[in-house]
Amino acid sequence: MKTAIPALLMLMITGWGQIQHKPQHAPEFSPKPKKALITGADQTEKYLPYLSGKKIGMVVNPSSQIGDKPSVDSLKSLGVNIVKIFGPEHGFRGDASNGAHVDDSVDPKTGIQVVSLYGKTGKPSEKDLAEVDLMVYDLQDVGARYYTYLATLHRVMEACAENDKELLILDRPNPNGYMVDGPVLDMKLKSGIGFHPVPIAHGMTVGEYAQMINGEGWLAGGVKCRLKIITVANYKHSMPYTLPVHPSPNLNTQQSILLYPSLCLFEGTIISQGRGTYFPFTVLGNPDLKDKYEFSFTPAGIKGMSETPLFENTACYGLDLRNYDTQKLVKKKRINLGWLIEMYKAYPYKERFFDFKQSKQIGNFDKLAGTMELKEQIIAGKTEKEIRASWEPKLSQFKKMRKQYLLYP
Repeated sequence: MKTAIPALLMLMITGWGQIQHKPQHAPEFSPKPKKALITGADQTEKYLPYLSGKKIGMVVNPSSQIGDKPSVDSLKSLGVNIVKIFGPEHGFRGDASNGAHVDDSVDPKTGIQVVSLYGKTGKPSEKDLAEVDLMVYDLQDVGARYYTYLATLHRVMEACAENDKELLILDRPNPNGYMVDGPVLDMKLKSGIGFHPVPIAHGMTVGEYAQMINGEGWLAGGVKCRLKIITVANYKHSMPYTLPVHPSPNLNTQQSILLYPSLCLFEGTIISQGRGTYFPFTVLGNPDLKDKYEFSFTPAGIKGMSETPLFENTACYGLDLRNYDTQKLVKKKRINLGWLIEMYKAYPYKERFFDFKQSKQIGNFDKLAGTMELKEQIIAGKTEKEIRASWEPKLSQFKKMRKQYLLYP
């Protein structure tokens, strides 16, 4: 921050902004690169000539930056003819809460029409694409199957293929790219938080993932999307990458992004993940755990983040992971199942732990996990070793398949 305004107050004023870097540990996945990492979007010299003379549609949100400016604003100032903007969950300017439907609109800053891909429809229509010559996709992903931008990518690719439009992907690093782990999705549980048969942590960039969608024939009718990918310069999957702008309102610190593959499973439980605080996905708690844990937090409605959080205005007791050493995750290259096992054992009313009918703020655990087995394994008291064994051979088969679509070592 350039001023002395406290980080919490700044978030209250601005909503989305530059990502907070403290107090979490900075992971060191591999030695720092000798050459600077450059995102696809920042390599304008590689794609500006390709945009010249074309009517452009852009799939973007506040994480879509060229330097320190929104990519739409930057490209418009460079003379690019952007005729339509497509916004994912949370909207183009990032001011909608998780799960909130977003309506079509006109961006007041640029005057460009904005089509919501998280409202009445999640897929661009033939009419939406009629005046577009080329689509550009520039969204920051976080490497977890639950993240809805993967479903957005699929639908945009499918619409482009069906309407004979090319898709230009401005690739970005995966902050959890070091990890490939979790049960592979049972397609009987397909949903917006699990769209493809991949594990919880897929270890791919958006460009690589798009190639996999094409290559595995996952688009309807097996159609193929014409892709052009501007790759990240000087990038390896093992590299640390601290996001300059948080990718969505509730992933507002680097710590939350690194914990997200492990903690998002709790969205399908009675345990709060800190929604309704300014540090979501770094804490876990429940009012009924008062006798088990000393640490507590109290969720409250926060506009643009979580207006009606689970246990609103009620103290929750549990784990404070804001200072957890994420290097432990990096070394093991695995999600942490220990927290899920611990919290289930600690919670006194076992029959309520996974019951999503208790609140609209609790999701379907099976859809989050991608399997109906994990819930039953936790209830049965299975060990982490036993649970992980059940993920094979599908996890190893995915890792082998994944290799053919990689763009980076």
